[in-house]
Amino acid sequence: MTEQIRILVVDDDEAIRELLLDYLGGQGYRVEAVADSVQMRAWLAEALPDLVLLDVGLPGEDGLSLARYLREHHDLPVIMVSGAGTPLDRIVGLEVGADDYLAKPFDPRELLARVKTVLRRYRRAPAAASPESVETGELLKVGLCRLDLASRQLFGADGSEIPLTAMEFDLLQAFAQRPNRPLSRDQLLNLTQHRDWNPFDRSIDIRIARLRRKLEPDPDKPQVIRTVRGVGYMFVPG
Repeated sequence: MTEQIRILVVDDDEAIRELLLDYLGGQGYRVEAVADSVQMRAWLAEALPDLVLLDVGLPGEDGLSLARYLREHHDLPVIMVSGAGTPLDRIVGLEVGADDYLAKPFDPRELLARVKTVLRRYRRAPAAASPESVETGELLKVGLCRLDLASRQLFGADGSEIPLTAMEFDLLQAFAQRPNRPLSRDQLLNLTQHRDWNPFDRSIDIRIARLRRKLEPDPDKPQVIRTVRGVGYMFVPG
């Protein structure tokens, strides 16, 4: 039920806060709005939202720093909203961990569509593994790690859990179910986000770089998720 979904708006523009409170609230979401990083951190200390709408140009600690903080400490979907809408700005937003990026001024209906899409990706039930790829105990071998599809958890060689965002899990699951098979960026986006790739979209590359830092003994010389020149990437279980 949408009335149970909580959205936190972080924007120093009072008019934007009021717009999103009224519009998203009218769509059945529970919306809270704060003006800066101090208020956001205080709000998060009390409760975690289901999604954060985060302005880039905040006073004090900016939105990029806050997006990085959210990604490091919480598995929450983040949509960045900014007055700067160039491809480079979007890339930077995705690099620090945002799930989507929307330039101001925006149509509230487009924002609503993006909110629904991002929430749907985070709430999607884990897909069943193909029989040939499942090992004993429903754990998939991922280099020296093990991926538990049922609990959506990744475990290191020592048994400790390695935190994954929902998007990272979806990408790793797509790889793990198609071992030793080159996959293009377009295929990976269709498998994980049900959309097509365009030449300015670096979201797959950014997330693979993050996964390599978590999986590879030497991320600069990847052996688990390998680059296939002219094609994309290939997962090699090890």
